[in-house]
Amino acid sequence: MPPHCDSLDGPVVAAARAALDAHDVALALPFVPEDAEAEVRATFDRVLSARNQSEASREVADRLFFETVVRLHRAGEGAPYTGLRPAGLSVGPVIPLAEKAIEEGSADELLGFLEDALRDELRARLEVVRSLAAEKGDSVEAARSYVEAMLGYEVYTNHLYEALRSTEHHEAGAHAHHG
Repeated sequence: MPPHCDSLDGPVVAAARAALDAHDVALALPFVPEDAEAEVRATFDRVLSARNQSEASREVADRLFFETVVRLHRAGEGAPYTGLRPAGLSVGPVIPLAEKAIEEGSADELLGFLEDALRDELRARLEVVRSLAAEKGDSVEAARSYVEAMLGYEVYTNHLYEALRSTEHHEAGAHAHHG
């Protein structure tokens, strides 16, 4: 899964870590839906007091807070929580370019990458359709292969268009907050 909301180096854990370091739960709250705020606040208060016991207590308490915030974030997206993923996992080429665009205020590099990827993919898929079109009159099986590829191409392009028009930030998103 390319987005990294559930990884230890993702934006949700970064916000939770900042909240703990600053003793300010409000830094984590934008990443959870409003109806989860009370649970985050209650966990935060318990975690803050547990962090002072020992280094081991601090590690366990921090982990609890990270898991709580990520779990509630994922629930707000309508996605399952499957645990925290380790830091350093590949998020693919697009997420770093999107993060860079946000930081720099320019989507030019991201746009170029996506244009190239889209152009290559559409051309490759169309070439398959064209090659099957040349053989579609040879047999019913060949015609079916062509129809499957032709309709697949049309459906693929429609899905791309719908994705471009989507307001949700997650594939299983249930709400439109961004995080």
